[in-house]
Amino acid sequence: MSSPAFPLESRSSWLGAPNAGWVIALLGWAAMYLPVYWWAGNTIWQSDEHAHGPIVLAVLVWLLWGLRESLAQSPDEVQLGWGWGWPVLAFGLLLYVLGQVLNFSIFLFASQTFVLAGALLLLKGTRALRLAWFPIFYTIFMIPLPGVLVDAITGPLKQWISAIVENILYGVGYPIARTGVVIVVGQYQMLVADACSGLNSMFSLSALGTVFMYLMARKSVLHNAIMLASILPIAFASNIIRVIILVLITYHFGDEAGQGFLHGAAGMVLMLVALVIFFLLDTLLAWVLGSRRKPAATA
Repeated sequence: MSSPAFPLESRSSWLGAPNAGWVIALLGWAAMYLPVYWWAGNTIWQSDEHAHGPIVLAVLVWLLWGLRESLAQSPDEVQLGWGWGWPVLAFGLLLYVLGQVLNFSIFLFASQTFVLAGALLLLKGTRALRLAWFPIFYTIFMIPLPGVLVDAITGPLKQWISAIVENILYGVGYPIARTGVVIVVGQYQMLVADACSGLNSMFSLSALGTVFMYLMARKSVLHNAIMLASILPIAFASNIIRVIILVLITYHFGDEAGQGFLHGAAGMVLMLVALVIFFLLDTLLAWVLGSRRKPAATA
């Protein structure tokens, strides 16, 4: 029979009560970040560029929920964590305040990483931080990409994707030409927009790839290194496949069908293609390298 998430016999005595620290931490997190999530859900998360935000949040909650018993049952090392816990928490709170004052969403979301790490250090110590390292790291995927970075990278990516799609389809006999990021196929003219550049899909697929690696838990360092290095190339290749499918649908079924696909199933196709490639590569590496999965962690 599994133990409760936060057993009464816990040795944690923060503020004098066994569970007071956890309750205060959860209430504080809710007070700070639920309004941020609500704002994001009504603004940036509704855009194609940041549509992965709710998914990352759901995965983060799921990861932390899965660690609840292990965190509760881990030995208390509060005396080891307090030395680092307060500075880390204070830095996270500073980022949060600056984000609110300056209306800067990057600071608001970046503060989560430090607030979560600092809270764990104060509540349970360094061992809890090691136990929850991946959920803490995973919070970075909720941080919106800086506009300057997006503008600097989007242009070249659109050029590369347009050129690759043109060469592939021309090579198999389609009447296709390109001027910059404008693709002409048959009687149709298509603009490779910013949403098709692949930058934001690379970011969201990086989140998908890292959680895939975490769940597979391969023991081989070489296996994990190859999988990690493959994330961006797989994301780029998946986006090329998405644009090729869009061009083919437009050419064979008309502009209306292509636009419908772009605003409907394009993102789903991208995710499915990336997942299939991740799975196939993981299976191939496991067969070639003989790498096995780590045993499930025990409390």
